[in-house]
Formats: sequence, C-alpha cells, structure tokens
Amino acid sequence: MPLSGIQPLGAVGGVNEMNSALSPVREREATLAFDKPSDEQAALIRLDSRQSATERRPSDKSMASSLLLRFLYWIYEHRLLDQLKQRPIPHHIGIILDGNRRHAHKRGVSDPCEIYQRGAEKLDEMLDWCVELQIPAVTLWVFSTENLKRSQAEVSGILSAIEAKVAALARDPFVQQRRIRVRAIGRLDILPESVVAAIRAAEAATTQNNSMALTVAVAYGGREEITDAVRALLKAEAQRGAALSDAIEHITPEAIGRHLYAADLPDPDLIIRTSGEVRLSGFLLWQSVHSEFYFTDVLWPAFRKVDFLRAIRAYQARNRRFGR
Repeated sequence: MPLSGIQPLGAVGGVNEMNSALSPVREREATLAFDKPSDEQAALIRLDSRQSATERRPSDKSMASSLLLRFLYWIYEHRLLDQLKQRPIPHHIGIILDGNRRHAHKRGVSDPCEIYQRGAEKLDEMLDWCVELQIPAVTLWVFSTENLKRSQAEVSGILSAIEAKVAALARDPFVQQRRIRVRAIGRLDILPESVVAAIRAAEAATTQNNSMALTVAVAYGGREEITDAVRALLKAEAQRGAALSDAIEHITPEAIGRHLYAADLPDPDLIIRTSGEVRLSGFLLWQSVHSEFYFTDVLWPAFRKVDFLRAIRAYQARNRRFGR
C-alpha cells in the first residue's frame, strides 16, 4: 500500500481533511505548519502517482520505479528521524492495533489465525522503531473485553496469535539484548490457561529488563480497569478495618490511580490508532486525560515506519498545556 501524505491534514475536533500527497490514504492529525515539500518529497509524489498503474502492468520499468520509490522513502525516513531526534520524544506511547480484518479481506485471507498472524508480526518492526527512538514505554491494545462477543473462531484466532507472539517474545534474543520488559494488563483470569501461561513465562523471562516497558493490553477494557481499581481500593480499606464512611473519604483520583493495572507506568504522552477509526473505544480511559491523539487510516498490518515517524512528528508539533 502506498504511504499516506506528507502534507498536514485535519485536526481532531476541527477536522480539515486534505487528499494525501503520497497515496489515497488520508490521515487525521493536528494542523501543523510543515516546511514545503522538499525535492525528494516531490519526487515521491510523482512516483507514487504512477505506482498503481505500474503495479497493474509489471515490467522492468515498473520494477525500477518501485526500487527508486523505496530508496526515496528510505531517504525520507532518515530525514524525519534526524528531525525528530532534535525534539522531545514521548516517554510512553499507547497504540490501538486496528484494521487486521480489513487488511486480510483486501488480500482474500479468511482464516482467523492467518488474519491476526500478520498483525502480530508487525510488532517486531514496531519494537525496532521504538528502540531506535529510545522510547521507554509502549502499551499495545491487542484484545478487548468486547472482542469476546465475536465468533468463537475469530476469538480463537486472535488468542492463538497473541499466545504465539508472547511466547516468541520470551525467547527473542532482541528482547533480552535491548532489555525490554514484557507484561500484560487486563482481566487475564478470563483467558485460556495456555494464553496466561505464555504471558507469565514472558513476564518471568524479562522481569529484570529495564530499558523499555512493553505492556500488552489483553482482555482489557478501560471501564473494567477503573472498576477493578475502585474495587481494589475498597478491599484495601476493608482489610485495614476502615468504616464505610472513612473508605468513601479515601476514594480520590490519586488513590484510584495507585490501583490501576500498571500503576507504575507514566500516563501515555501519545496514543495512536490505526485503521481510520477516530475514537479510543475505552483504551486507557483514566490515563489518557492529557494524552495527544493521532489517528491514521493506515491499517495496522500495513503500518510503516514512516507512518510511525509522522505520528511522532505530529506529537512534537503540539502545544501541551495540561489544562493550564
């Protein structure tokens, strides 16, 4: 799939949509004042406009154009990287991995396991990008409590892909070399035992790692997290013998925050959602009060490094006032 445009697009809450410069894909991000397209960007635009036609008529010329386009994208990525490293990088990024089914449908794939396998494989690339930018915390929403309403075959396909990927992370030399700590949040008690066993094995294998916190939200819902946090707080109050009136007085935002699933993580600076949906759907409801949001039409399995870098660029261009 061609990449989305270089030109600034619409802002959430004041949406100005423009056609993408590099592909039919449209992005929604905060209105930004970027420099005019450079020579290499202009070349990308010209080449991309011919890409769909050359794909329909494979030839030596089209292959040459494709190779040139990849080379220009490589140059563009490195230019973006250099720019991003000059400004503050988010400390915590949350990502809603959406669009697996639509991506598979476009390619004629119907097997539930195969549908979600490609999305699981994309995680390896995402980790590479985050390590390169030295992002210390990443939270991925891979399976919601509402996803349990889907067909049994689809739920089994999703959970099978999660189990296989988490098990692979526990054995991955890259994870250990880069000191990535893996853990999961959500209502893990409702998951199959084999999935939970894979999660616990990955957590145990990486518990000493401290360079990046990779948190996988599985069987997760934002309302459920807040509910569980309040329950945990009240249980703690009951265990210390507090009267109901006293326990009620101790229900504060700070107290609830201490009982969230991953209370030690900082609130996410940036939340990215793929596939064109412009909503959080319950992801990190409590923690996202001051987060910046970035929505892109690119489907998760097709999400590229340049799309990720553009999300970081959009974040860096925003004026974060935290209510002040």
